[in-house]
Amino acid sequence: MRHHSLYVRVQAVCLLISSLFLGLLPLSGSGCRRSVADASQVSDSAQADADSVRMWREATDITCDAWHYADSVVAALSDERKAGMLFMPASYGNSDAATLARITEYASTLHVGGIVLLRGDLRGAAVIADTLSRIGAPGLFLAVDAENGLRMRFADAPEFPWSRELGHLSDDQLLYEFGRELARECRAVGINMVLGPVMDVVPGNGSHGLMRKRSLGSDPRRVADLAMAYARGVEEGNVISVAKHFPGHGSAKSDSHRALGEIIASREVIDSIDLYPFRRYAAEGLSGMMVGHLSVQALDTVRRPAVVSPVVMHDVLRVELGFEGLVITDALNMEGAMGVKGWQAIAAGADMVIAPSDTRGEIRELLAAMADGRIDKAVVADRCRRILFYKYLVGLDKPHPIADIDAAVADVGTDAPAMRDSITSALRRHMSGILRPK
Repeated sequence: MRHHSLYVRVQAVCLLISSLFLGLLPLSGSGCRRSVADASQVSDSAQADADSVRMWREATDITCDAWHYADSVVAALSDERKAGMLFMPASYGNSDAATLARITEYASTLHVGGIVLLRGDLRGAAVIADTLSRIGAPGLFLAVDAENGLRMRFADAPEFPWSRELGHLSDDQLLYEFGRELARECRAVGINMVLGPVMDVVPGNGSHGLMRKRSLGSDPRRVADLAMAYARGVEEGNVISVAKHFPGHGSAKSDSHRALGEIIASREVIDSIDLYPFRRYAAEGLSGMMVGHLSVQALDTVRRPAVVSPVVMHDVLRVELGFEGLVITDALNMEGAMGVKGWQAIAAGADMVIAPSDTRGEIRELLAAMADGRIDKAVVADRCRRILFYKYLVGLDKPHPIADIDAAVADVGTDAPAMRDSITSALRRHMSGILRPK
């Protein structure tokens, strides 16, 4: 089953989860194996065709393999390793000795669950990925922002238009193909998680500075269509997508890098505009959701960042939207998260914490919270279990060293020009249609 793309795997898992809610299939323990035998009976009763039978079997196989893997690993982990897994510190994407020593410490000593790459170059990214893969399994998530392609972080990577321009595309297929191309480039240098798509819907005038070039537009349905196409492309390329910035940064007047963003709108407006793309993403069963440093009065009457709001992360995201995937915080080193502790975000519902200012100190605080009962150890184990489930789906249960780093770096640019030309041509056609006299 491991040859399937991440998107296909997750869709199969969602099919199984749907059946569980209907009471058709058991999940835990030996029930996984029984459900394989029972799949044809369930499908026959639903008058399903042969493809449905195959999907039932694949869903069961994938789900059981992934959960069995996650359970077996979690059972063997110390509290220190469990706590470390919930953090994803940031590192520049360089291959100098100091950077490699730092990321090796993160992985081998602090046992973090992933690394977020900041500015650097493709060689740096590939060397870091190769170094991490040789430390052993389970491997680490290696994540990157790539809103205009990998050029957003790596100076020598292919560049694509920003979301503001992509939002003018009338062909969703081009966004899908962009996502597939981006996933190909990521996998070439060992990256397995993209912090995107941006699903923030901006006001009609698109005037807000932070999201001005990062949003796909002001129509929530169009934003959802384009972002979903992009996310499907990324995941069919076997890379995790992480939609951001839940519950919607579009109308915030402040940049959460510098201050807590505040969303002042009615619940009806929030539901129909801000939450709409995220609701679609959750319903599709895609993999990750990034929660922003936003205070949304219509959702939570307490003025606090969403990353420490159980109302936003549990009641709205998990229960109301039914999101089953990874919940990841925006970077904790941003001013909008000032005063937020990693253990508080985890207790409120986050699975992973990105870019704490002091990773070692945050892990120590989480261990202290586990020891004195501020956070239940079972909650931490559950977070680890979900992380390991998704690591299995992208193959991180096995090491993936990069055999030829020069070839990997060269491979990134192989197909990018054709994809970029397709997008550019479509945008030119759009603009000529607007500018051409009626």
